[in-house]
Amino acid sequence: MIFLMKGLPQQTLNMGILSPLLTLSLVFGALVLCQYDVNEFEDEFEDVLDNEYPSVFRLNPSVEFAVPYPEISAECAKECFCPPTFPRSMYCDHRNLRTIPSIPSHIQQLYLQYNEIEAVLLKSFENATALREINLGHNNIKSIMIDSGIFAKLSNLVELHLEHNLLEEIPFPLPRGLERLILGFNKISRISAQALKGLENVTMLDLCNNNLIDSEIKGKHFSSMQSLMQLNLCSNKLQYMPPELPFSLMYLALENNSISFIPNNYFQELPKLIALRMSYNNLHEVPYNVFNLTNLVELNLGHNKLQQIFYIPRSLQHIYLEDNDMEGHSPSNLHSEVNTGLDMDMGNNVCRPIISVINITLMCPSMNPLSLNHLTYIRVDQNKLTAPISTYAFFCFPHIRTIYYGEQKISSNQQTQLRTPVFRRYLTPEEYDEAEENYEDQDQEHGGRDEDYFDTYLY
Repeated sequence: MIFLMKGLPQQTLNMGILSPLLTLSLVFGALVLCQYDVNEFEDEFEDVLDNEYPSVFRLNPSVEFAVPYPEISAECAKECFCPPTFPRSMYCDHRNLRTIPSIPSHIQQLYLQYNEIEAVLLKSFENATALREINLGHNNIKSIMIDSGIFAKLSNLVELHLEHNLLEEIPFPLPRGLERLILGFNKISRISAQALKGLENVTMLDLCNNNLIDSEIKGKHFSSMQSLMQLNLCSNKLQYMPPELPFSLMYLALENNSISFIPNNYFQELPKLIALRMSYNNLHEVPYNVFNLTNLVELNLGHNKLQQIFYIPRSLQHIYLEDNDMEGHSPSNLHSEVNTGLDMDMGNNVCRPIISVINITLMCPSMNPLSLNHLTYIRVDQNKLTAPISTYAFFCFPHIRTIYYGEQKISSNQQTQLRTPVFRRYLTPEEYDEAEENYEDQDQEHGGRDEDYFDTYLY
């Protein structure tokens, strides 16, 4: 290369060396000019940008910006606690209070449970115009110690807890916007004709563990509650099914009463019913088709004296039949397990199942491959079964996952277990995917599992 360059003219060599230098100079000059142009542009429009956007968008390292919160009064009763993170809530629970403190006007949630409060006086609520929820549970409040009309004046109130008190009747009047009324564990023995009037927005009414008798719930006390979805009447003194319930009802709790029968067409006016709980009653028999409802998912008839099996609707998923006295009446009429296992009186249309056999044919008289039954869980412990349920059940109820046999009664003083106290059926991958898909569909249809969860004592 050096040898070849020696042969070239000096002018040519100078041009070859200078060309790259000239190129670099031109590029550097262009960058400098562009920089000046950008700076001139910013100077020209600096005032316009400042006027167009608020100062909060001009970042300043020394200033910390935050989302503005609406100003809320810091006022709080001295006996209570109003957390800064929940400024509209006032916590006065577990403080041995005997009176209700004055409630500031901005408070929406008031918690006064677990105190020694005996009276609900108007003067405490004079400024409480924003209240939406009041919890006065676990106190010593009597009905006569509630100032007349005190709750009706709280027009924004949607939830009222008065469980575990000494109430003798339902307080009234109540605000029309009320949605949840919890009155369990009181001494309520009467319901005034005006007590439930105007409560068209109430969706949940809990009257469990009171002293209600049939005569106090006759009439149209509940039928006017057009939005009522859950009614809890467990642990009262009822001998009959409550009459004239609203069309909207979805959950009905009647455990621990003395109900002995269900009228034949009782549930025709309750087509939306999802869960029915009637354990610990005196049911001896139920009409064969009485539970033929399109939406029924849970049926609890445990701890009764059933003498008759019944039809299982397609929608039912959980059934509880534990500790029932389903004995036949005449040993000479007993049939074998291979046949029906029933004492059948066709003239009176009465079927008396023998406790040693649960007849699946009556529970599922026909099968439709295009409309399969959804039953997944059966509980039959504390009966007198001598053998597992017939395998025909798995054809009629192909989705069964668990049958709980538990302990069976040999006699009043002896118990025994079947060879399989708990039957569990494990799903195939295809069945598991189908079950998950059905679960998600039901979850979306009913607005979430939390809303569907039916616990009588869950407040």
